[in-house]
Amino acid sequence: MSNTAKKFQTSEQMGQTVQHEHLERKLKTRHLTMIAMGGTIGTGLFLASGATIHDAGPGGAIAAYLIAGIMVYFLMASLAEMAAFIPISGSFSTYTGRFVDPALGFAVGWNYWYNNAIILALELSASSLIMKYWLPDVPGIVWSASFLVLIFGLNVLSVKGYGESEFWFSIIKVATIIIFIVVGLLMIFGIMKGYTGGFGNLTKGDAPFHGGLLSIFSVFMVVGFAFQGTEMVGVAAGESENPEKDMPRAIKQIFWRILLFYVLAIFVIGCLISYKDPNLLGGDLENIAVSPFTLVFKHAGLAFAAAAMNAVILTSVLSAGNSSLYVGSRVLWTLAEEGKAPAFLKKVNKGGVPVNALYVTTLIGMLCFLTSLFGDGTVYNWLLNAAGLAGYLSWLGISITHMRFRKAYKAQGRDMKDLPYVAKWFPLGPILATILCLVATLGTNYGAFIGDKVDWYGILVSYIGLPLFIAGYLGYKLVKKTKMVPLKEADFSRE
Repeated sequence: MSNTAKKFQTSEQMGQTVQHEHLERKLKTRHLTMIAMGGTIGTGLFLASGATIHDAGPGGAIAAYLIAGIMVYFLMASLAEMAAFIPISGSFSTYTGRFVDPALGFAVGWNYWYNNAIILALELSASSLIMKYWLPDVPGIVWSASFLVLIFGLNVLSVKGYGESEFWFSIIKVATIIIFIVVGLLMIFGIMKGYTGGFGNLTKGDAPFHGGLLSIFSVFMVVGFAFQGTEMVGVAAGESENPEKDMPRAIKQIFWRILLFYVLAIFVIGCLISYKDPNLLGGDLENIAVSPFTLVFKHAGLAFAAAAMNAVILTSVLSAGNSSLYVGSRVLWTLAEEGKAPAFLKKVNKGGVPVNALYVTTLIGMLCFLTSLFGDGTVYNWLLNAAGLAGYLSWLGISITHMRFRKAYKAQGRDMKDLPYVAKWFPLGPILATILCLVATLGTNYGAFIGDKVDWYGILVSYIGLPLFIAGYLGYKLVKKTKMVPLKEADFSRE
C-alpha cells in the first residue's frame, strides 16, 4: 500500500465485496516526534513539579521522575515494537484484543476512550481558569466554549490539522523548558544575576531526600500522571506516512528528552528554590505566579515571567485537549470497526476523519465539562477520579499485551528480523513496567488506608475507575463468551 492509505478498500468476504472506510496516513516524522514529546510536557511539569520537590525534596523528586521515566521508556518501547509492525489507529486496545483476550481489548479500548473524553472536559475547565489572569470579568464558559470550537475545528478538517497544531504547541513547550534550563544554569553558576547560592539548596535541611522512601513513593503517583499522554503516539501510528521508521524514531527520543526536560528542570528548581519554600505548594491554574518556573524567571529579573508562563500553560492545556479529542475519536472509531461500538461511528469523511466518533467524543467531553458548572461538582469530581486510574490501566494493557505479542510471534515461527523495531531488555522491560503500573494503580490513594480510621469514601472516589474497568471486561466476556487467544491463532495481519 502507498504511503497515503486508501480511504476505501475492498475485500472478498463470504463471497461478497465488502467496503471498508479507512483513515489516511498524513502524519509525518516531525509530527509523530513532537506528539510523543509533547505528550510528556504539560501542567504536571510546569505546575505540579513544585509540590513534588516540596514533598520529597529535590533528590526525591528527581528519583521519582527517573523511575517514572524508565517505566515510560519500557512501555513506549513495547508499544513501538507492536505499532511499527502493526500500525493501526486502535493501537494497544486492538493489540490487547488480538493477543490477550477480546474482552480485555474491549475494556481497555472503552477505558482509554473514556479517559480522553474526560481529559477534554478537564482541559476546557482549566482553560477558563487560565484566562481569568488576563480577563477576570469574562465568564469562564465563554472561554471554554471558544476553545472547544477551536479544538474541534483543528480535528474535523483532516488529521494533518491535528498534526500541525500539535507540532507547534509542542514547539512552544519545548522552547520554554530549554530557555528555563539555560537561564537556571546561568543563575546557579553566578553568570546571571538573581541567585548566587550555587548548589546549597540541594543539601539544606533534610534535602536532598525529604521524607524518605515513603515520600518518593507518594510523589511517584503524581509524577506518573504527569507522564500520561506519551502512549498517544501509538494511536497516531495508524495515520503515520511511514510507521515502520517513524515509530522507532519517536520512541527512541522519548527517554532522553524525559531526562533532559524533567530531570534537568527539577534539578534547576531544586538548586534555585528551597524545598521548604511554601510557594512550591501554591502553584496551580489559579495562581500561575507561584509556579516554580515563574518564580525562577522572576528571580532572573524577567518581569513578564508570570504573563509568559500563563501563555505557555494555556498552550499546554490546549495541546492536551487537542490530543485527547484526536485520540478519543480514533479509539472510538476503532471500537466500532471491531464491532465493539455502534456501527454509525465508523463513518469517515473525505478528509479521512472519523466524524461521528469525533462528534460523540466532543459531546461527551462537553457534557462532562458542564457537570463542573452546575451543583457542587460532585459528579464531575467522581468522573475525574475514575479517569485518573484509566491511564495506568491503559499502560498495564500495553505491557501485558507486549509479552503475549512476543510469545505469539515466536510460537508462530516468525523471524525477529522482520520486526521493524525490537524492544530492548525484553522481557525485563515489560515485567518491570507491569510491576510499577500495578504499584501506581493500587497505591493511588494509599493514604486512605493509613491512620486510625479507614477513609472509605476516599477509597471509593479514588478507585471508582477500577470496578468500571472490571465490569466492562466481565460484561463483554459473559455476553460474547470470549477466551484467551491461543498463541498460534493470534492475528498479525496488518492494515
